[in-house]
Amino acid sequence: MSEAMVASNMILWLIVIVLALVVLALARQVGILHERVAPAGALQPTSGPKVGELTEALAISDISGQPVTIGGPNSNDKNILVMFISPTCPVCKSLVPTAKSLARAERNRLELVFASDGDKLEQHQAYASDLQLEKYPYVLSEKLGMSFEVSKLPFAVLIGADGTLQSKGLVNTREHLESLIEAMDTGIATLQDYVGLTQQDTDHSVKEKAS
Repeated sequence: MSEAMVASNMILWLIVIVLALVVLALARQVGILHERVAPAGALQPTSGPKVGELTEALAISDISGQPVTIGGPNSNDKNILVMFISPTCPVCKSLVPTAKSLARAERNRLELVFASDGDKLEQHQAYASDLQLEKYPYVLSEKLGMSFEVSKLPFAVLIGADGTLQSKGLVNTREHLESLIEAMDTGIATLQDYVGLTQQDTDHSVKEKAS
């Protein structure tokens, strides 16, 4: 009986060791895949103003009656991130805190503005209050959305202090929002373009070494 117990214990230990090795191998493969998978940037539409173009200044009043100018060169030397949202968009509501967090992190060079259109003013005022947007301008302007050809939400536009369009795109995650900042910093329109250029440089280096 004792010999059978010893044998069964040895078999169990062997199984445990094999399973541990399998888990380590899987963890290694997950790490490799994580390195290879490119980060997803904001989906940039082909229509509307192009990155690098000078935007037109548009004077609007926010929902509290304060004047707001979006587009064109600004005097405070800050970039403007315009995030288009709607009370009927569930993704927008979940992403607003992320936009606010990003704006706080970039407060020395970034001003955050929320934008929408349609519905009643009271609905947007209640929506802004629910999301605690009192510190940020919230404008209602159909013309603003049409000027950037916004068709889906949430959508974000980043305008440089000099008035040029730095980046834009459909944003569903924090990574999408951050990719707009990265696009501005690198001078490359989209994160996908950046990854493509990096891959080209890598392929070119490999070919040079091979030759």
